[in-house]
Amino acid sequence: MNDGVNGVALAVFLFFFVLVTVMGFLAARWRKAANEHTLDEWGLGGRSFGTWVTWFLLGGDLYTAYTFVAVPAAIYAAGAAGFFAVPYTILVYPLIFTFLPRLWSVSHKHGYVTTSDFVRGRFGSKGLSLAVAVTGILATMPYIALQLVGIQAVLDVMGVGGGENTNWFIKDLPLLLAFGVLAAYTYSSGLRAPALIAFVKDTLIYIVIAVAIIYIPIKLGGFDEIFASAQEAYSETNPATGAPRGSLVPGEAGQWTYATLALGSALALFMYPHSITATLSSRSREVIRRNTTILPLYSLMLGLLALLGFMAIAAGVKVQNGQLAIPQLFENMFPDWFAGVAFAAIGIGALVPAAIMSIAAANLFTRNIYKDFIKPDATPKQETAVSKVVSLLVKVGALAFVLTMDKTVAINFQLLGGIWILQTFPALVGGLFTRWFHRWALIGGWAVGMIYGTVAAYGVASPTQKHFGGSAKEIPGIGEIGYIGLTAFVINVLVTVVLTFVMRAVKAPEGVDETEPQDYTADAGDPGVQVELPPATAGSAH
Repeated sequence: MNDGVNGVALAVFLFFFVLVTVMGFLAARWRKAANEHTLDEWGLGGRSFGTWVTWFLLGGDLYTAYTFVAVPAAIYAAGAAGFFAVPYTILVYPLIFTFLPRLWSVSHKHGYVTTSDFVRGRFGSKGLSLAVAVTGILATMPYIALQLVGIQAVLDVMGVGGGENTNWFIKDLPLLLAFGVLAAYTYSSGLRAPALIAFVKDTLIYIVIAVAIIYIPIKLGGFDEIFASAQEAYSETNPATGAPRGSLVPGEAGQWTYATLALGSALALFMYPHSITATLSSRSREVIRRNTTILPLYSLMLGLLALLGFMAIAAGVKVQNGQLAIPQLFENMFPDWFAGVAFAAIGIGALVPAAIMSIAAANLFTRNIYKDFIKPDATPKQETAVSKVVSLLVKVGALAFVLTMDKTVAINFQLLGGIWILQTFPALVGGLFTRWFHRWALIGGWAVGMIYGTVAAYGVASPTQKHFGGSAKEIPGIGEIGYIGLTAFVINVLVTVVLTFVMRAVKAPEGVDETEPQDYTADAGDPGVQVELPPATAGSAH
């Protein structure tokens, strides 16, 4: 790693950072709304984005700086097991093709801004809506923190901020400045800012990966040499475990873990609030359907990106923190100016999702906690004001998380976030297709899944940690090691089904369903389709 600052790389990085900052503030004037003081405008970009804007926004939302850093870092550390991210992003798109258009339609018809809005309207339960909202906020916070970890990794490799003995304020000042800029343009421009910046972010990432996948293998002697070096490295014994470091092909013992992690991650991805926020910002049902067919292009990019982990081994990259492996690879292999471009791609790749995540979490708090339980008569302008402030508080919390806690804590809480958010699947996706589940049964299943998943994850140890050392554990009744989130989800569904039979047997009261069957296939251009707002939000412009 550099002993000093890489001036050329830093200059290129700053150029792109300034560029996206200017774009972030100018975004407030992009497709400017007649009434910007509504959550539809600030938090969903006026529900006006077309196919390509939505594609870049969803790509910027789902493929983050943490993806750029962590997926190849997993390959670097353990080998082929890290490739689970590729099949899970392949599985997810046929899955969302079945339910996202339905969610968009009913949300457009009734003016829903969050998944909790839909759950409350479908099941007539503020308690279930609150459970979904709190889960979404909890799962999103460490995800935002990890975006800041990605920026910090890039700054460390460029030599910005000084060494470990540097005064904490000087060391963290670059991250503080990046955070301040992110907070300012998100507050000012809402979802329009990351939507506009996503064009730059994704273009840079595609350029960097295209160059890396050609240029680096040429310098290292070709892929034969890269895979041979990786195989040799993985065969070495890990002194902490006494087992080989990894493998080029997952062993039989790891196949259940690989498969369940891929499937569970696919089920969870579009439960995250930021995924839904980007989805609901599109202008028509057809935009969503088109995006589910073209988003797999990002999976191709992800597969190539994962290969960088093998390249880091072949290039002799040695880092204590695996998250620094890919930034260090770029530093070692690229000319300084192009290393700056690569660092900018990672840095901007953190800003876009961090902005969307903070907006999504703020919308959940405003609509499903503040409005439902604190101020039911809040006006659209008051909702927007609260959401703006909460988006700042969420980012401050994530920043405090990064600056005060060990980075592995953030990573483990993000793994826990995936386990948690998957427990909202029965209420959200189940509710889009059937009203059979009882609202109290859904709350019971959610609670059992959350408790089991949290306790099980707490009990997982690693060579470096006593608790929260991973996300896989023995599956009860099967004996194989599998993803805790998927096991918790199965338990959640079983409890929900059993409790639903019980509730129906005792004739427990059902909530009022405010939706109609035709709402789930409505489109923006359909005759007579208008956004129907809940009474407390009347007067909002759409």
